[in-house]
Amino acid sequence: MKTINKTTLVASVVLASLAAITFTAGARADMNAPLAALGPPKAPPDNPTTPAKVELGKLLFFDTRLSGDASVSCATCHEPKDGWAFPDQLSRGYPGTIHWRNSQTVINAVYYNKLFWVGAAKSLEGQAPGAAKGAVAGNGESDMMEARLAFIPEYRKRFGAVFGNKWPRLSNAWKAIAAFERTLVQTDTPFDKYMRGDKKALSDQQKRGMKLFTGKANCIECHNGAFVTDQKYYNLGVPRAEIWSESGLAQITFRYEQYAKGVPEKMYRSIKDDAGLYYRTKQERDKGKFRTPTLRYIVHTPPYMHNGAFFDLTEVVEFYNEGGGANEFAANKTKLLKPLKLSEKEIEDLVAFIESLSGPAIKMAAPKLPPYAPLPAKMN
Repeated sequence: MKTINKTTLVASVVLASLAAITFTAGARADMNAPLAALGPPKAPPDNPTTPAKVELGKLLFFDTRLSGDASVSCATCHEPKDGWAFPDQLSRGYPGTIHWRNSQTVINAVYYNKLFWVGAAKSLEGQAPGAAKGAVAGNGESDMMEARLAFIPEYRKRFGAVFGNKWPRLSNAWKAIAAFERTLVQTDTPFDKYMRGDKKALSDQQKRGMKLFTGKANCIECHNGAFVTDQKYYNLGVPRAEIWSESGLAQITFRYEQYAKGVPEKMYRSIKDDAGLYYRTKQERDKGKFRTPTLRYIVHTPPYMHNGAFFDLTEVVEFYNEGGGANEFAANKTKLLKPLKLSEKEIEDLVAFIESLSGPAIKMAAPKLPPYAPLPAKMN
């Protein structure tokens, strides 16, 4: 019998253990998180939620003075009556411009680990200034926006009470808006009620649709877990939105964004589709990839996809049923998509289940905003 020394034996055991750990981790990573009811959101330790902060954030969410020319607010592109999103293919832009992507709903946005279509912000606190100061969004300048807040007595009072500062600070404005947005959640949909034990919450058609969702249609591959998204990035071959060929202003914004994102000159001269995650990573493999959006509250937020290419849920399901589409980044199209061979009845059942992930529209009237006033001669 061959003798194995102690060192060799220990090394073998360690390598075997590492292999087992790697295999286990890989197996877990490949597993789709099961669908589940959505629980309450959590606030970060450095921005605890309080009623006074939420109320301040609500005012600021609707206040156009947090923008370049005081004409655009968060609610301008995330309008409550439009699903807290925007009803056109591309969101509206700063006056004189148009945006270049579809506006996502704020409802349940707290559950994303990163915000925007390509994960450009790590939190709601980071998303707010990204939008307010974005050139084709709010186009605000920090010093001007903060100065405006100081000229509003009610804000001086509220910021002082909530944050303890003599003057309103813009960084605290983003915290207040984030605190307000954390209250914009929907966790009592028919689907949630069903998952919590109410077996009558879903119709027979919706139950058939859920079986398709987790089975034949394999939607759960990317739309999984309680938030119904894996929050990963894929190129689905989404076709170009009609507006790209119809709106010269949209084309100008698109070209501007290429330079703003630092693409090579050759790419600037030839690109016609949104390169998505590539703008952040500059990796060829990421061209055309966008984060999987949640399917929650989706009934209220058409049109769909990053460029608003589809106008209703049936169109979306038919797109997947055909195995996705094609864009100029075809080499990066995910291998997960393939023709599903769903019948017309199965498509109807699947759409019915997806609709169960939305409850009633969350409505809210815009608050009355506090007025400007001259600064007092002496400040305490």
